[in-house]
Amino acid sequence: MDTAPSPARPPAYRDATPADTEALVALVESAYRGESSRAGWTTEADLLDGQRTDPEGVLAAIESPTSRLLAVERDGALIACCQVEHRGEAAFFSMFAVAPGAQGGGLGRAVIAEAERTARTAWGVQEMRMTVIVQREDLIAWYERRGYRRTGKRSPFPYGDERFGIPRRDDLEFELLVKDLTDPADPADPTA
Repeated sequence: MDTAPSPARPPAYRDATPADTEALVALVESAYRGESSRAGWTTEADLLDGQRTDPEGVLAAIESPTSRLLAVERDGALIACCQVEHRGEAAFFSMFAVAPGAQGGGLGRAVIAEAERTARTAWGVQEMRMTVIVQREDLIAWYERRGYRRTGKRSPFPYGDERFGIPRRDDLEFELLVKDLTDPADPADPTA
């Protein structure tokens, strides 16, 4: 009798709906804020307190005509999400979260590859952009391994706007990362 564990089923991707709002907020919060986020490696708990997102922001992303908020499920459970927004000649990647217990097994790499595929096919864009807190060197290095490059272009953290969290330090900034989506040797593509 074979007792080997069965392989994990591949994730299912779908567009989020307004009915997903509360579950998506909970997912994003669990990946970035509070003690539960410390179970994964994406936590920002040492940099920020407070919320990472709110129902209004998630619902706005779901309902935006220039955006797709992808919900990622496995066996009916929401395990990841990301937003891809069409901005002119490029797409912008944000609201990326993987449940802490699902991190470290390649799911994030698969989600970002799906987001990039979505941006190319839905809008024909040739570049994906995102901003990352510069103090998140481990996360920036992860994105660099996926083909993103640092631009050196920085923007200030929105101090005083608690919708984005309560900073635990006074030097937070974002850096713009970009990726050429026309590169055939795409490191985010799990089939490459």
